[in-house]
Amino acid sequence: MAFEVGTIVEGTVVNITNYGAFVELSDGKTGLVHISEIADTYVTDIRPLLKDRQLVRVKIIGINDKGKYDLSIKQVDKKPEDHPHRERKKGKIKIKARTLGESEHDDHRRGESLSFEDKLARFMKESEERLLDLKRNVEAKRGKGRIR
Repeated sequence: MAFEVGTIVEGTVVNITNYGAFVELSDGKTGLVHISEIADTYVTDIRPLLKDRQLVRVKIIGINDKGKYDLSIKQVDKKPEDHPHRERKKGKIKIKARTLGESEHDDHRRGESLSFEDKLARFMKESEERLLDLKRNVEAKRGKGRIR
């Protein structure tokens, strides 16, 4: 029985390496849970999290050319809207804009709804202002314009 991408299944950890863990599924095929797909936090060592012969639930996120599965443990309980920089609106996913200046939250507080182009223009303006301030500060420390 072959599994499809997106299916959540149980498997047994058969081998642990520095870059991930190999899991054998019920169809007899093995798949790799890459170290980046084990937990939502940064993982440097897998061994405290997984043990040999441990039963785990995994999500199939891909199938390679050899018929082996790419697996994920951290995506088992996640929904698409669980992504921290996404918000769901009317069935569509919209990526929230992040800028160094005022946030989108500030825009909503003032009742503004800025387009991408407006946000980009604001970001460029603020960026240029910051660069000018930095340049003036560096020139002042170097003593440019001072008579020696």
